[in-house]
Amino acid sequence: MTRIDFHSNVADKLNYTCRLIRKAHAANCKMVVFHHDQAYLQSLNEALWTLTEADFLPHVMLTDPLSSCTPIVLSHDESAACPHYEILINLTARTPHNFTQFQRMIEVISADEADKLAGRERYRYYQQQGFSLTHSVAK
Repeated sequence: MTRIDFHSNVADKLNYTCRLIRKAHAANCKMVVFHHDQAYLQSLNEALWTLTEADFLPHVMLTDPLSSCTPIVLSHDESAACPHYEILINLTARTPHNFTQFQRMIEVISADEADKLAGRERYRYYQQQGFSLTHSVAK
């Protein structure tokens, strides 16, 4: 069963996600980062290239031919087949249809009221479905 971790009260979702990806990559995890907005994913793509001069975070869009051998994949299509199913990072305000295929899902919830409300609704849904949940508040 998918383990679900909530990271809430995130002030800067883009920067926080970059740091989260860096940490997961350092632990040799493979991940898919999901957001329905391609423009947001492009911003994330650019931020990952410029996070720090010392870090190299190999990442591509899901449609890239190298996605099957790249540990960090950015996707806007939740119905597309993914090259790996270790971690899903959900940056949207909805539950991805394919989240149960992943070993772990991380929900990143901003400090925005609408995002918090949607996150609480998803938390209750996962809880009612019997998923193992953890919650941490961003610092």
